[in-house]
Amino acid sequence: MKNFGLIGVGGYVAVRHLRAIKETNNNLLVALDKFDSVGIMDSFFPDASFFVEFERFDRHVEKLKRKKHVDLDYISICTPNYLHDSHIRMALRSGAHAICEKPLVLNPWNLDALADIENEYEKKVNTILQLRLHPSIIALKEKIDNGPKDKIYDVDLTYLTSRGNWYFTSWKGDVTKSGGIASNIGIHFYDMLSWVFGDVKSNKVHLHAHDRASGLLEFEKARVRWFLSINYDVLPEKIKEKGQTTYRSITVNGEEIEFSDGFFDLHTLSYENIVKGEGFGLKDARQSIEIVHDIRTAEVQPLTGDYHPMAKLPLNNHPFKNGSSSF
Repeated sequence: MKNFGLIGVGGYVAVRHLRAIKETNNNLLVALDKFDSVGIMDSFFPDASFFVEFERFDRHVEKLKRKKHVDLDYISICTPNYLHDSHIRMALRSGAHAICEKPLVLNPWNLDALADIENEYEKKVNTILQLRLHPSIIALKEKIDNGPKDKIYDVDLTYLTSRGNWYFTSWKGDVTKSGGIASNIGIHFYDMLSWVFGDVKSNKVHLHAHDRASGLLEFEKARVRWFLSINYDVLPEKIKEKGQTTYRSITVNGEEIEFSDGFFDLHTLSYENIVKGEGFGLKDARQSIEIVHDIRTAEVQPLTGDYHPMAKLPLNNHPFKNGSSSF
């Protein structure tokens, strides 16, 4: 049984980490979140210590180590994107391996600094790249790997996941804290695409707005037209009629890759691999972080040549974009 800490236990994704720690027969000793609405902990680890101040959390971890001779083996990190780097460093300095949600960091050069700290403390930074563990994606990679070596595939990626007004007022609506829409909702898709289709050859951005982004990515083995949006209005009517707010689609040479199901246990599987020393690390995360960084800083190109058809949809101005208010 391994001992865990968890930073950001009040966040949306934290419950998947709580469940993964529990289902891998490990123990959560201490958790942190600035918000105290964390009753979900009772379903998993009611005896875990909980703090709302980072300083007290850090002090408690130190006391466990020095006074009770109890080490944390892992610290899981589910905090806002811009805090990941700092919290990973804290985990390593405390003598624990880190497990961090994606994006691991916002900028590629942050990975180099973390690699130095990994070496200094002889601990590993693990990240959750769960699509690499999805059976449909594994099957796709095997098909591409076993296919013609010089074949270039035509891929369309469409990911639409509706978000309300709260999004633009929260840290997610601040590009300096979230990295923008590509980092927030696209990072796992970019990782999956690079894992399946190889190194990036070019990265063109055709659209980058507060509620959507689109572009053309060229990999060693694929040309990918991609479109991401958090705007409900762009959802297909058939999805709205079903009362759904999310639409995922990946086609390869016109053939739909079905991966809507099979997500539930992927965090637990990720934890199983991490505890065995087989987790995804800094090198695995690098290309997707480079992709979203380049999207964030790229000059938007005109809609000429090959582009995702949804990039032509009209933009809607939003009163709360970039955290501004209507007052």
